[in-house]
Amino acid sequence: MKTIRVNQNDAPAELLQGLKRIEAEFPARFDPDGGIRLSFLKAGADDLPGWRLEPGREEGRIVYRRPVDAFRALGCLWGSEKFGEQCGREESPRLDLTGVMLDVSRNGVLTPEAAGSLFCRFALMGVDTVLLYTEDTYPLENEPFFGYMRGAYTVEELRDLKRCAASLGIEMIPCIQTLAHLEQVLQWPAYWDIRDTERVLLAGDERTYRLIGKMLDTIIEVFGPGRIHLGMDEAAGIGNGNYRKKFGAKPPFDIIQDHLQRVERMCRDRGLRPLIWSDMYFRLGSPEHDYYDWDAETPANATARTPENVDFVYWDYYHTDSAFYQEWIDRHRAMGKDPVVAAGTWSWNRLWAALPFAFEQIDACMEGVRLKNIREVFLTSWGDDGAECDPFSILPAVQRFAEHVWRGEVDGERLAHHFYGSCGSDFHAWVRAADVDRAGRDREGVEAHSNLGKLLLWQDPLLPLFDPLVETDRFPSFFRDLAEELERAGGKNRHSARLAFPAALARVLERKSILGDSLRRAYASGDRKRMENFLQSDFPEMVERVRNLWKTHRRMWLETYKPFGLEGIERRYGGLLLRLESATERLQEYLAGRCESLPELESTFLRIGTDSGLPFDNHRYTRAATPSWIK
Repeated sequence: MKTIRVNQNDAPAELLQGLKRIEAEFPARFDPDGGIRLSFLKAGADDLPGWRLEPGREEGRIVYRRPVDAFRALGCLWGSEKFGEQCGREESPRLDLTGVMLDVSRNGVLTPEAAGSLFCRFALMGVDTVLLYTEDTYPLENEPFFGYMRGAYTVEELRDLKRCAASLGIEMIPCIQTLAHLEQVLQWPAYWDIRDTERVLLAGDERTYRLIGKMLDTIIEVFGPGRIHLGMDEAAGIGNGNYRKKFGAKPPFDIIQDHLQRVERMCRDRGLRPLIWSDMYFRLGSPEHDYYDWDAETPANATARTPENVDFVYWDYYHTDSAFYQEWIDRHRAMGKDPVVAAGTWSWNRLWAALPFAFEQIDACMEGVRLKNIREVFLTSWGDDGAECDPFSILPAVQRFAEHVWRGEVDGERLAHHFYGSCGSDFHAWVRAADVDRAGRDREGVEAHSNLGKLLLWQDPLLPLFDPLVETDRFPSFFRDLAEELERAGGKNRHSARLAFPAALARVLERKSILGDSLRRAYASGDRKRMENFLQSDFPEMVERVRNLWKTHRRMWLETYKPFGLEGIERRYGGLLLRLESATERLQEYLAGRCESLPELESTFLRIGTDSGLPFDNHRYTRAATPSWIK
């Protein structure tokens, strides 16, 4: 690996703090006494947009326009096999905003240190914007139940995050919720008088706007004037709860528009320019309440009253055909808005990002935005269902996105090299880890982003709901090979150590993927010897592997998130371990003749869904853990 020597006396002042942060992340790449001597030169106003590398035999100079351009060049340099191959190399970004949204609200709140590590890697990829998604994980004056016991950031922590990002040439855009997705706040009695439904604020009530005013005041205090994302998405049921009781029936379009106009004025008074998700404008015009309904008809007056100061964000994580993105971009433009576009990293409802599908979706999205000349795009990284997923697992998707932005195409070999340059690890190993959910299947459509590994992990050992839907015989060898491969890759260096988490998951699935089916077969055939083996070998080994996964997950969590939220994750592991203990005792009682049968093992299992249904489509933990509906 090549090292560089930077003379800080020669480096522009705007790069110094960022270089120090990157050196702290990758100290082995900086050599004060040797390596390639590297200097930086700020480009003139009329010079190139982006960066250019001017190399010599033992030294090089990066000419750059913005600080993030210089850091992108540095990542490319570290990711090249030979310094000389960069001769004459230059890049220019094809977007005005290249961003990543980080979810710090769905149970996991990134520590400032972990966020800083991600920021360094983003900068080395050429990402210039981070959107920090906070529902209630930031402070409000005299609102102690806002973010209560959820690890909310302090004002100083938010300022530190902004300073860290700025040192790397990254703009931070705050993201809050001012209508829906506020169930974490509205669960507390202190806020029951301003909720329409369990997760939607009571629009039209002055107390609601006092609370929103406090939200905006915190944002101004930390971030100052600029852009702000107000959310306002997925407000299902708006106007049908306490709003109807207080104000009477009113069309949802009118409620949303009245509310948006009020909040936009509050933003304008504070020098804030709002972004909002656009889905409600499409959903409310669809009989199926579907964002992507080709037959949806949004009333003309619905958008006519949308303030000019408000920008729409078109989010789409599902389509792999660029024509769809082009059509929906046109539909946004028909409403008078050139949208910001948001694609997805597929980090939600799973333990490792669904990278192969994320790649397909990002490729289609980026082709669509290129053909429609959209200039602002970001990726979202959500933590739905407890933030079980390692947020660093999204990095290959972000790198691929960055290659689209900076090169206009994705070359597989160069992509892998650049990932090593920005992240210090093996691109292919990180993508391979996504097979914990794919189990080697190569199918199109929804199964390409299934979360099968999560379902196999959490399904009950005596009531394995998803066993009828999978071919389990080949799972042990598949997951064993996957675990061994990830264990080897994870031991290469400290930047690869996070692969220990999917490796430990694969070790559990090697045994657990066939546990329920094997037990039922032994019971049905009366094979007492095999059932004894379950007591002596299978169950103890399964418990040991689950405990190792739990400890690996806990270690990863505490290195990444604040401790708040870990209690929810550990309850899942605790429940699984207790059910394995209970299954052991049930089998012991049966073999000892203390019970005549095990009705759990005699149940007739049915296939969930229809032939065209979605049996593996991102089910949540509760669906896998029990047949009962427990919210």
